[in-house]
Amino acid sequence: MTSEQQCLHAFSRFTAKVFDGVERAIRMCTDIVTPEHRSKIMSMIKGKNTKPEMVVRSVCHEMGLRYRLHKKDLPGTPDLVFPKHRLCIFVHGCFWHRHPGCKYAYTPKSKLEFWLPKLARNVERDLNTQQTLLSLGWRVLVVWECDTKNRELLRTEIQKAFGLNA
Repeated sequence: MTSEQQCLHAFSRFTAKVFDGVERAIRMCTDIVTPEHRSKIMSMIKGKNTKPEMVVRSVCHEMGLRYRLHKKDLPGTPDLVFPKHRLCIFVHGCFWHRHPGCKYAYTPKSKLEFWLPKLARNVERDLNTQQTLLSLGWRVLVVWECDTKNRELLRTEIQKAFGLNA
């Protein structure tokens, strides 16, 4: 049985309205590419200069704040570093870093034996990094991916971190 046949077999049908008003049966499938191709796609996910990170950088720059990027000499290689203020900002993806209570931090339905430990290690590593930075005298701000969708709330959050009047 091919992977497409397995996929079609594994999921039930549901109906959806099409533009002309006719209801048609559509089959849902979790993945239509081979595991090797999926692995290649996943390996291309960026860790630096992501869209949420660029939004945070833009807001900071608009506020007149200047920063250093991805300082390798600090634990966890923070996304933005403000040496003058001893502040590190991490821009975390809600899925990868398990944002509590966020709709984007869903748990995958397949390969749980792979995903659950991987995501748990990410959270554990984040906590260790934050504790290490705090012990070195740095302040840490975590900006979640979903927080970057509202620039005004993001600006307020950054102002609070710097002790600026909102």
